[in-house]
Amino acid sequence: LPHVFDRFWRAEKSRSRRTGGSGLGLAIVRKLVEAHGGTVEATSTEGEGSTFALRLPRERPPSGP
Repeated sequence: LPHVFDRFWRAEKSRSRRTGGSGLGLAIVRKLVEAHGGTVEATSTEGEGSTFALRLPRERPPSGP
């Protein structure tokens, strides 16, 4: 779980790019959410599933000085 938002990381080592994607999807989600001043997190319980939470501010924070 600590690496789920890392680029190219796959939880299941038997998967390859051909059979399991590139490992970029959640890394892109994290960067997009952070670019809008938000946060993203994941929790997981083995055998029950995972929950992903995206939090975005109502207003975009000011950029620059």
